[in-house]
Amino acid sequence: MGDAKIIAVVGATGAQGGGLVRAVQADASGEFRARAITRNVNSDKAKELGKLGAEVVAADVGDEASLERAFDGAHGAFCVTFFWDHFSPERETTEAGNMARAAKSAGVNHAIWSTLEDTRRWVALSDDRMPTLMGKYKVPHFDAKGESDRLFAEAGVPTTFLLTAFYWDNFIHFGMGPKKGPDGVPAITFPMGDKRLPGIAAEDIGKCAYGIFKKGDELKGKTVGIAGEHLTGAQMAAAFSKALGQEVRYNDVPPEVYRSFGFPGAEDLGNMFQFKRDFESYFTGVRDLAFARTLNPELQNFETWLQRNAGRLLVS
Repeated sequence: MGDAKIIAVVGATGAQGGGLVRAVQADASGEFRARAITRNVNSDKAKELGKLGAEVVAADVGDEASLERAFDGAHGAFCVTFFWDHFSPERETTEAGNMARAAKSAGVNHAIWSTLEDTRRWVALSDDRMPTLMGKYKVPHFDAKGESDRLFAEAGVPTTFLLTAFYWDNFIHFGMGPKKGPDGVPAITFPMGDKRLPGIAAEDIGKCAYGIFKKGDELKGKTVGIAGEHLTGAQMAAAFSKALGQEVRYNDVPPEVYRSFGFPGAEDLGNMFQFKRDFESYFTGVRDLAFARTLNPELQNFETWLQRNAGRLLVS
């Protein structure tokens, strides 16, 4: 283990980072070992990672100096931001810059930046197909990440830009699971029409990231898109029906209706789903299922994920 290359993982107690730490520590080859970076090294999740053999260190994405210390001696760094903790795209951009500069200063050989599209490249702020939010974004939690890609390039750190997909875990943790309608029949609700939504198990993002690190120099400077499956709302509803043993319908609503639902982030998500719907060919095209499987041979499809998580998908 003394010769193992260190992968420093930002957000190690979160969905993406946790999956990466577990993937690294489960690899019997011992080529790499994980350094789990978290704000609270005494949290239960951090202690669990320590029990797996990961090195657990404290750092904050808002503190560039702490990141530089946490990245010191690392071969690789996995960089991710946490929009839904604070709903601030400007904060995301600041934190991305901190990670990029810290990785360069620490001499990191390979960074992975967990990013998404800057949707303003497809839908200009003047385009009234969807409202402009916060004065200068169409999909704030996408746009700030995409805008931050340049910060890694400008810092000069060798980076793979990892385009992620909709977490199926949102059906458990984000309130998107089946909900009973007025007729008592549960339904999932999206403004996607008959278009396909690329989705993935959150833990598989980390496993795919590990696959990128294992490829060495091959994917440095490249943009890589991943997903476990591309499914329409109707196909997801059918899979839910099978897994839960009861009918689940797909409730297709217009984006403007979804934006009006009133929960925190509803406008952002309404615009996000509209972007994925209106640019389905592009969005699914860059998230190559076959290539994702080469990175992570254990990649789950939706049916497999549902089978493993059916007990956590209570119908409300």
